[in-house]
Amino acid sequence: MEQTIAAIATAPGEGGIGIVRISGSEALGILKDVFRYKSGKILSEVEERRMIYGNIVDENGIVDEAMVVYMKSPRTYTGEDVVEIQCHGSIISLRRILSLALERGAALAERGEFTKRAFLNGRIDLSQAEAVIDVIKAKSDAGYDSAVMQLQGGLSDTVKKIRLSLADLLSDIVAHIEYPEEDLEELTYKNIISELDLISADIKKLADSFDTGRTIREGLRVCIVGRPNVGKSSLMNSILKVERAIVTDIPGTTRDTIEESASIGGIPVIITDTAGIRETDDTIEKIGIEKSRLSILSADFIIMMIDGSSDLLEEDFDILYSIRDKKSVIVLNKTDLDQKITKEYFCGSEDIKKIFSDIKMPVVVELSTVTMDGLDALTDEVKKSVYNGETSASGDILITNVRHLSLLKESLNSISDAKGMLENEEALDFAECDIRSAWLSLGEITGEAVTDDVIQEVFSRFCLGK
Repeated sequence: MEQTIAAIATAPGEGGIGIVRISGSEALGILKDVFRYKSGKILSEVEERRMIYGNIVDENGIVDEAMVVYMKSPRTYTGEDVVEIQCHGSIISLRRILSLALERGAALAERGEFTKRAFLNGRIDLSQAEAVIDVIKAKSDAGYDSAVMQLQGGLSDTVKKIRLSLADLLSDIVAHIEYPEEDLEELTYKNIISELDLISADIKKLADSFDTGRTIREGLRVCIVGRPNVGKSSLMNSILKVERAIVTDIPGTTRDTIEESASIGGIPVIITDTAGIRETDDTIEKIGIEKSRLSILSADFIIMMIDGSSDLLEEDFDILYSIRDKKSVIVLNKTDLDQKITKEYFCGSEDIKKIFSDIKMPVVVELSTVTMDGLDALTDEVKKSVYNGETSASGDILITNVRHLSLLKESLNSISDAKGMLENEEALDFAECDIRSAWLSLGEITGEAVTDDVIQEVFSRFCLGK
């Protein structure tokens, strides 16, 4: 029998409400020991899932007023008996109540132990357990929505369907290996390869979603570049909706890179405003320009700003060439002024075409950081860079976890090895081993085939009380 565990389930600090959670066979007994009705009456009969108001007490008297609830296994988060004590959100109150539970036989829960027990008791699978921490740590609406979809079993269902296809194929192969003389439905190498191709396509679709999944989980690194005084800092301030960067008419005002976090269309972004790139003798400005060039290299997406009210300068062409291999959008700023460079002029320029002669030219957006006309179009281009040309997620499952990606790749490699064996007309036994390896790798995602070390590593990333 697992020992009863207890922990503070709410975040440290002051708050209106704090929760102590107890899980295990002794949870109800501990509650009866420490709870009294306001009249002083001992808690005897407990109606499951009904909040009860009273006091938490120790040998010296009342510790705190509280609302308590008892939830009977197996219809609980952990699959065990669970008690939750809701008291005032004072760290002193919470610690005293937790101490009372520990004094009465409960053990202090380890990181993620409540969710670990939910997994071990079959309430959720391993990918759903990992989604719990993603929900807690979500930095944006998109990241939160993806984590909730995984928590509801979206990834689990997809992986289980793929595993079932592999299991059916394995059953047919094993039957032909074990009973070659039986009158079984014909299973040719060509048929097996065709089936593996279909399965590989499903696995690859999941693996290919990782870039998008990683971005909505960790954030898109966006770098705003351009020569001095083209409106980079004004754009950053507009996105952040706060005067974060100093804006003046003096070229070179921004001497260093400025980095801030924001959300664009529900996507977390880390925006870097860079020093204007140009030739200069100013030592400090040179350092800022060098940092700007390094920021370009590390960015996931580039917003290249050009002053549409002035002619293109040599610095503009140099910067355009330096970003030609990056995901980017060209912004023609200052449309509120008389324009010397329009979208049509820019896209039709032979000098511009030479820079992008062998690759697709980035989308061009016309914008005014004064009136904000064009900001929505720019936002759409940022979202399209994440969602593969779309402005929102299609509802497909996204891989956000490096562990999952690694296992998907292992599965694809095993299937590739199996196909190689079949194409060389090797014995079915060899292909069967590789296909089984692919099946086992996918099982590690959901926890159907996983070692204790992996389980321990997954739950060690959790916070206490969850």
